[in-house]
Amino acid sequence: MAITVKSMAVTGVLSAVVIVLGTTGLGFIVFPFGASITILQTPVIIGAILEGPFAGFFIGLLFGVFSIVQSALMAATPIDMAFVTYPYIAIVPRILIGPAAWLVYALISGQLKKPSAFAASSAVRPQAVNPVLESAAIIAAAITGSLVNTALVLSGFGIVRLFPWEAIIPVAIANGGLEAAGSAILVFLVATLWKRIPRGSGKSRISKNIEHDRS
Repeated sequence: MAITVKSMAVTGVLSAVVIVLGTTGLGFIVFPFGASITILQTPVIIGAILEGPFAGFFIGLLFGVFSIVQSALMAATPIDMAFVTYPYIAIVPRILIGPAAWLVYALISGQLKKPSAFAASSAVRPQAVNPVLESAAIIAAAITGSLVNTALVLSGFGIVRLFPWEAIIPVAIANGGLEAAGSAILVFLVATLWKRIPRGSGKSRISKNIEHDRS
């Protein structure tokens, strides 16, 4: 995979977004009925879709390390202590968010059929882009990345017996669904705005510009 200045810049910005969302509390949404979800996984998913699996891996790694550091400084809940005592619970799920999201995105959008499958997803491509297929790929990738994070983190809590499985499963279903829906909305809005997916023309703006330059 070619590492470009643009790729490094996007990865750096999204990594900073993870830290800002975590330190300010904006990465957590609390509902009136008491439930809360996190959107901290969305920059990881966006990075994977825009710049490929390795960018998603790096942003996810930073997400995991940041979770451990923040938990060590706060140490206010059993979850904080679990992240410090068992750091792999914070690291492993987060580094898998990006690659999992990218794989689903690549499978649906057809990126794996191209020679440059492991190149940055946002690289200039002269091929026409199907807006419906691209949108479906982005949404599916967002849902997958979010569910990977939720399922693996909560499974980690169950494995170390921080919480009983009887309590984890209902939380996984409730929070997992809400976080996946929130991720799908946010990732779709950001990714489509960045990629500027057309509304019915069948080609991206980049593709149109390339054809115009060639004519």
